[in-house]
Amino acid sequence: MSTEVIRQDDVTIRFAGDSGDGMQLTGTQFTDTTAKVGNDLATFPDFPSEIRAPAGTRAGVSGYQVHFSSSDIYTPGDAPDVLVAMNPAALIINYKDIKPGGIILVNTGSFQANDLKKAQLDSNPLEDDTLSGYRVIEEDINQRTIEALEGTELSKKDVLRCKNFYTLGMMYWLFHRPIDPTLDWLEEKFKSKPQLIDANCRALKAGYNHGELLRLFQGRYEVPKVTDAPAGTYRNIMGNQSVAIGLVAGAHLAGLKPFLGSYPITPATDILQHMSVLKNYDVITCQMEDEIAGICTAIGASYAGHLGITTTSGPGLALKSEAVGLACITELPLVIVDVQRAGPSTGLPTKVEQADLLQAVFGRNSEAPVPVLACSCPADGFDCAVEACRIATEFMTPVILLSDNYIANGAEPWLLPKMEDLKEFKVEFTTDPEGYWPYRRKENLARDWAKPGTPGMQHRIGGLEKDAATGAVSHDPENHQFMVETRLQKVLNVADTIPTPEYFGPENPDLLVVGWGSPYGAIRAATEAMQADGASLGRIQLRHIYPLPHGLEEIFASAKRILIPEMNMGQLARLLTSEMPQFKFESFHKVKGKPFMAPELKTRFAEILEEMA
Repeated sequence: MSTEVIRQDDVTIRFAGDSGDGMQLTGTQFTDTTAKVGNDLATFPDFPSEIRAPAGTRAGVSGYQVHFSSSDIYTPGDAPDVLVAMNPAALIINYKDIKPGGIILVNTGSFQANDLKKAQLDSNPLEDDTLSGYRVIEEDINQRTIEALEGTELSKKDVLRCKNFYTLGMMYWLFHRPIDPTLDWLEEKFKSKPQLIDANCRALKAGYNHGELLRLFQGRYEVPKVTDAPAGTYRNIMGNQSVAIGLVAGAHLAGLKPFLGSYPITPATDILQHMSVLKNYDVITCQMEDEIAGICTAIGASYAGHLGITTTSGPGLALKSEAVGLACITELPLVIVDVQRAGPSTGLPTKVEQADLLQAVFGRNSEAPVPVLACSCPADGFDCAVEACRIATEFMTPVILLSDNYIANGAEPWLLPKMEDLKEFKVEFTTDPEGYWPYRRKENLARDWAKPGTPGMQHRIGGLEKDAATGAVSHDPENHQFMVETRLQKVLNVADTIPTPEYFGPENPDLLVVGWGSPYGAIRAATEAMQADGASLGRIQLRHIYPLPHGLEEIFASAKRILIPEMNMGQLARLLTSEMPQFKFESFHKVKGKPFMAPELKTRFAEILEEMA
């Protein structure tokens, strides 16, 4: 008897288990395979904040959520349709998020008395009414994996490490995904360890066959591929990868070799790792001993004629602040990527927050203005990184690019750009010594850039204030005032080169939603759903945070109320209020270490519209 095939437009799955259960790898493989099938997708990896929380505890739960669809989607899903729970802690933390009637697949092999105790449970949720209202499927995945790998020479501990691939096989069967891409990946990943190839391939195939033979599920689900996407070549990409590729592309569009000086920090480390393998694109990477050394080597590289880049997160940006000021006063191009995380201090290093905006705009001593950009989703990281490189080189200034760990570790399909569509912004180094002064300026107020060692181009730059022409140290009060004002005006001139954000919605909306950064997807999903029902609301998304683009006043003036959802205590609302006090900006903030969900935004939007009715 054939299994019923149920067609779905979209599905959200959450894999959850202990950090050692391989949930991130399981989710990544499911995501990569789903991208190859042709679905649109968005993901949300969720790591424990501790490097190695005690196994089986609530603090040690690792999750990976993937939302895939036959049409365009903008979020990793709200209430999952399926939860895969590998132990009691993973179950008890996540089950309330599942849709009523959703599927919960439980690994009963990890539900012994000691497992329940580690999860701080007084009773077994499989034996009480905790999971009433869900379709619970109990399976001893531990035992099934042991049976599938019977006869191997692996220890029992190593055998159980393969249970994530057994689980992945079950999900591949349930959602009509091919297993061949993962089999190929295993062959490449463990090519020097044939025992591990054999074990994991056997576990994957056994899990896949498990669904067909035992018929644990009521049917299989099929999500057709997207058919109306723009033509071109797509790849699945994570935010940190997207930024890394964009930085390399941006440097080459400027005609420069990129140099990355950085120090590993969660969640920005992957940018350093990804760029380190791009040596064939003239990329130089240097892992330094601390944050300050990272940015100082990048400044040195820019001084020598490369494009200096440094990557970090909020705590690291704080440490780099003095050196950012050095890059400001020397007026050298520098790209600083801040992948934000929840704080303060060490805070929740693997959880999401947007609380570095004010630090990026104002967080330096004295007057040290810096352009600030923010990417909105994983694929947008490429375009924003290229834009950061353009601004840095055209205006001879450090630039801060804000991402966050929701974007950094999330993934989505990315349409590869055509090389001919990428506009170059080639740097022209000054080589003629006649009439040269190091602070001679172009029309946009960017100073000339001369490589050290160019004949006749000897010059001084450094941290002490410079004479407005010669670059010699100057203590003159009028000169200092002039230089401070000039550096500010140079940064403000960036606004002349950026577009007004596109507005989406009706004319003169009752409510205008202003977004920046990763809430983009939830804001878009919520507003489009409510607009389809006739609600009078519109939205814009800011990429350029400082300086603000021209044309915002007209957009703000068209709306009766303006709301800014952000994962901080209202930082963009404060910035906009200071820049445009004639408007009232309302803040809708969230600082739970979790991203906005479209339903919670819809609820708030509806409340405001009801108040206005």
